[in-house]
Amino acid sequence: MPTTRINGIPLDHDRTGSGPPVLMIMGSGATKSAWHLHQVPALVAEGFEVVTFTNRGIPASGGEPGFTLDDMAADTIGLIEHLGITPCSVVGMSLGARVAREVARTRPDLVSKLVLVAPRGRLDRMRAAAVAAETALADSGVALPPRYRAMVRATQNLSPRTLADDEGIADWLDLFELTEADGPGARTQLDLGAVEDRPQDLAGITAPCRVIAFADDIVAPPHLAEEIAKTLPRADYHVVPDCGHYGYLERPDRVNRLITEFLRAPETTQG
Repeated sequence: MPTTRINGIPLDHDRTGSGPPVLMIMGSGATKSAWHLHQVPALVAEGFEVVTFTNRGIPASGGEPGFTLDDMAADTIGLIEHLGITPCSVVGMSLGARVAREVARTRPDLVSKLVLVAPRGRLDRMRAAAVAAETALADSGVALPPRYRAMVRATQNLSPRTLADDEGIADWLDLFELTEADGPGARTQLDLGAVEDRPQDLAGITAPCRVIAFADDIVAPPHLAEEIAKTLPRADYHVVPDCGHYGYLERPDRVNRLITEFLRAPETTQG
């Protein structure tokens, strides 16, 4: 796997396909491979070059705890410049969408279009309680049984429709039990999940943007995603039904179509 040293740390990354470049930023605790099951093949088939990478602090990338959102944005900027893919479209998922907004805000010359998947720009009371609870658990040193962690992960990130599918949910639970997010940066990413947007920063993002929310998402619910879309100067907003926070895995065909249609469309049709 290619590794490039950016800002003093090795960043694990892949470059696939040929055509207009698209850089994809994954969310908390996840590696670049999360994009490769559904999104990368779909984008490559549509004639795009896709760059994925694993954020600092999550293996196989380097990086120690204590980094900031600015550090993650600087990594993304450094990788874009190192690979010479300017300007490019940027797709971010969850925390990755927060990083993508920061890149688009501070370096508009690098970003041609912006896709924000399952974003949130602030914490409402329920999301604040969830972040506080996850942080307290991480700091307690308690090691939960893998099967219990898998059940909680499924409940938090999948839709009621998927949870009610007896055959399908068994596969999800097995997968989650084997792929629990980890790494020296996982705890730091919990803190960064509480970083909130400033309305003036969102209003300063000039790139055309598509905001994609998932109807049953309890981590980044549609009402918080819609707030972002309404504040961005050039954004449209879509809600994908019957999926939770992992909607890009639950309803990949619908999500991929929303991404590729937006990236293919002339700018004059956006927003």
